[in-house]
Amino acid sequence: QAQFVESGGGLVQAGGSLRLSCVASGMAFSVKDFGWYRQAPGKQREFVADIRRFSYAYYADSAKGRFTISRDNAKNTVYLQMTNLTPEDTAIYYCNYRGATPDDYWGQGTQVTVSS
Repeated sequence: QAQFVESGGGLVQAGGSLRLSCVASGMAFSVKDFGWYRQAPGKQREFVADIRRFSYAYYADSAKGRFTISRDNAKNTVYLQMTNLTPEDTAIYYCNYRGATPDDYWGQGTQVTVSS
């Protein structure tokens, strides 16, 4: 079964940066597509960015120009570099397969809190 372990969250001031990591296991990592998602308090989980084979990347409008998704197939790890953070980015961040649904398995995520 696929498992995802997210890390790298924390408390940061507005304008700051964080780099999230996600170690994935239980699948043939290099041939899979992955995404980052987030869930803010009182809101539904939403798409942030995804990365496909050969590192093609796609971003939500809210992430364009500020976030960069990347992958290291040798380490079975997906990254999300986040810059110029705002309080609106405060959420729990999750990684999963691209196109994951609420019914899929989700890890515990990593909390990102941006203070103003």
